Amino acid sequence: MDNKKILAIVLIAAGVLALVYGGFSYVSSTDTTKIGPIKITTQDKERVNIPLWAGVGAIAVGAVLLLAKNKKS
Repeated sequence: MDNKKILAIVLIAAGVLALVYGGFSYVSSTDTTKIGPIKITTQDKERVNIPLWAGVGAIAVGAVLLLAKNKKS
């Protein structure tokens, strides 16, 4: 399997995941106060939304790459 097919499969899988989940979330920790040996941190849960067009576009580009014929020299 060549690199183009691997990239196509990764793009299709990422596009499907983007459509199914619609985004991802992560936890961000920040130090707010440090008084002597006591350290106070806050954790914020952030969400990144992936647009619908990005998921569909990734699937379309992956499909084009997967179905394109290889040019042999």
